Amino acid sequence: MTLAQQLATIDELCSRPFSTEHGRSDVGTAGPGFHIAELATSDDFWEDDGTEREETAVQYEADRDGLSERLTDRWGAPQKFSLWSIQERAMGGEDIPEPWGSLSSHVQDVHSWRCEEIGRWVVLGVSQWDKELPFQLLAVVTEIDPP
Repeated sequence: MTLAQQLATIDELCSRPFSTEHGRSDVGTAGPGFHIAELATSDDFWEDDGTEREETAVQYEADRDGLSERLTDRWGAPQKFSLWSIQERAMGGEDIPEPWGSLSSHVQDVHSWRCEEIGRWVVLGVSQWDKELPFQLLAVVTEIDPP
């Protein structure tokens, strides 16, 4: 997906109604109050000695930062924060609302904007579930405030 396509996907999700049930969507996953778009997905790293994984991690963070710059032109500087404390709270038994609970298990940090004109958060993050699995550049559009 090109940068223009990624921006178009985010724009479309900003106006799309939210699903009433959790499940797959045409661009990723969705549920009550959120959409998660998988904007890019890398290859996996089962046969990698660690070199390709590190290069891919750097590239995906650069891609997130480039997309973040474009969104900054629209909505100003993002709030940048780690999801580590949310994951710790979830592991401690606290009920964390979606999409934040699941995001915190595979996304380290995010860039986020509160878009008052649409009443939604737009969030960018780089996901990786485990060191052998692919990286994903994710865009989240949600009406649910970060916990």
